[in-house]
Order: sequence, then C-alpha cells, then structure tokens
Amino acid sequence: MSVFDELAGQEAVVAQLQSALDHAMTHAWLFTGPPGSGRSVAARAFAAALLCEYGGCGECSSCRQVRAGTHADLLLVRPEGLSYGVKQTRDLVLKAAGAPSGGRWHVVLFEDADRCTEAAANALLKAIEEPAPRTVWLLCSPSAEDLVTTIRSRCRVMTLRVPPSSAVASVLVARDGIDYDRALAAARAAQGHVGRARRLVLDPAAAARREAVLRVPLQSTSLGPALAAAAALVKTAEDEAKTVTEQLDEPEREAMRQAFGEGATGKGVAKAMRGMAGAMKDLEDRQKSRATRVKRDTLDGALLDLAAYYRDVLMLQLGVDEIELANGDRLDDLRRLASASTPEATLRRIQAVLRCRERLTLNVAPLLAVEELTVSLAQG
Repeated sequence: MSVFDELAGQEAVVAQLQSALDHAMTHAWLFTGPPGSGRSVAARAFAAALLCEYGGCGECSSCRQVRAGTHADLLLVRPEGLSYGVKQTRDLVLKAAGAPSGGRWHVVLFEDADRCTEAAANALLKAIEEPAPRTVWLLCSPSAEDLVTTIRSRCRVMTLRVPPSSAVASVLVARDGIDYDRALAAARAAQGHVGRARRLVLDPAAAARREAVLRVPLQSTSLGPALAAAAALVKTAEDEAKTVTEQLDEPEREAMRQAFGEGATGKGVAKAMRGMAGAMKDLEDRQKSRATRVKRDTLDGALLDLAAYYRDVLMLQLGVDEIELANGDRLDDLRRLASASTPEATLRRIQAVLRCRERLTLNVAPLLAVEELTVSLAQG
C-alpha cells in the first residue's frame, strides 16, 4: 500500500510526485485544485513520501506519524480563522528554518495558504526565496492565482482535478468497506469530494442536512416561503458549524487549563493564573474566528449543492444525456422543475446562487444574502 493510494483519480499528479522524489526535487511546491480534489491529501502523501525511507510505503511508523500529523520533521499548518497573520507567519518561518531531527527533510505543509494576509505573504515569500537547505515547503490553495505572483512563481505547481465519481467510490469501497452502489451515489452527490462523500454515507446527520438544502428549490415558490427557506438554510448551516466547533473548543480549553496547572497550589500559582487568563482570551478569540469560518464554509457548501441541483435541472432542459447528474436520486423533482421553467430561468437561478457565494465572501450578513437568493429563486 502506497501513501498515494487515497488520491482518487489523480494519476498524472502522482506520477510527477513520485518522479520528483528521485529526479526533480525542489524546495517549494504549490498544490492547487477545486474543493474536494484532494490537494491537501496529495500534499500530505508527498510529505510522507519525502520522510519515509521507502518513498512512501504507507505502512512504516514514519508514514503513520505523517498521517496523524505527529512526525517530528513535519510542520503542519492549518489556518483556523478567516486569515493568517504576519506574526503567525514569522513564527512559522523561524520554526521552518530548523534542521530535520532524523531524516533528509524538514517538511512544512501549509494548508489554505491563500488565507495569508498581504504582510504574511511577504514574510512567507522571503522564506521561500531563501529556504533552509533541507526544508521543503508544501503550500495548498484552491488556485495558483489566490497567491501573490512572487510566491507562485517560485513554486512548482501541482494542479489537481475533480476526480470522477467512480474513482471516489473505489476509494470508499477500499478504505471504508462501503457498498459500491451506495459509494457511487454519495460520490455523485458530493461532486467528487472524497471526504464529503464519506460523510454522506456514514453520517446520517450529514445526509439529513443535504436533504434540507435540496428542499429549498421546491420551497421557494413565493415571497413568504422563500424567506422561510432562507431562514431554514442558514439555521442548518449554523447547527452544523456549532456541532463542529463544540467538538474542537472544549478539548482545547481543557488542554490550556492543564498546561497552566489549574487547580494546583503553591508558590507561583497566582502568577500562572494571570498568565492563563490572557492565554484563554487569545484562545477564545481564535475559536470565535474559527467558528465564523466554519459557518461560512458550511453555508458555502450548501450553496454549492444548490448550484449543482440547478445545473442538473439545466441539463435535463437541454436534453444533455451524457452528463452525470449529481442528484440522480431526486430525478422526479428535477424533472418537475425542468418542465415548469426555461433554461434561461435556470441560468438566472444559478447566477443568483453564485452571487450569494460572492456576497458571503464580502462579509454580508448570511441571512440577508440568503434571503436575497431565495427571493431570486422564487422570481425565476
């Protein structure tokens, strides 16, 4: 088993990465691709291959540690808020300058590098321009254009595609033992996103949330139902985001309390408690920022589901039979909407969904942005 086996439908990228291990190594890489393409999975697999003495066997302790994010020579960076600041980046650059503890490389895997602020990007650029001799930077971003030109021009770019549903289904079958037909239906619904396809099969709550989202087109028939549909959609995103953040927040707070020795007695305790108060405030700020990001990302995922739904409607209206429908399990509903409107109206609805996504990136209040969307859906 290779560390690259979980990369669904990315044979060309895997071939380039395996070749680079022996013949074309460089110190800065940029992994790009749309959501669900597996750019961070590819970067982590490459990190494992660099740190494994067998080139990424997937079985040794080194590969298992990289998979868990605990390898001593792997520095894993996951921005939790909406942006990644210059102070954090400078700290990262200092850590990255160290020599590896045992192997050939010290690997920095920076997920969502596009979240760097302008000042942070400038600090990152200097480290990539003048890397430590045995440090390798692996950056991940949806698109190369999301990073400043000076950074992307110094990176070797690996562009991943959305994998075919059959490839995603095969990964779910091999890794999770899921029945192929169920795995294929989930892969189509997730539009090639491996992680989301797995959640749709294994997590009933995730499947229920998708069902709630896909009721919106049928509910948005007039002003009142459209506003109600908007409120329900935002509430669904908030509930999912709350579930995610609660699972993360309390363990972090507990770890912080233990680190400062809460409940201990003796000399220096008062000073430690004062330090903990400031650290806890910083942690709460980071958690609030993460909660905002999770809520926005969750709502954006729901909007992508809506866009795919209307795309299916458009395909039926245009009579394009060879295109795989993301929502083939709701064919009767799709046909009903297709016959009740025109391709022009469906295109306007798709544009309304994309406009809502853009407004959310500009920090428009989610409920206002979604209300505008559902009213537009009702008007056609």
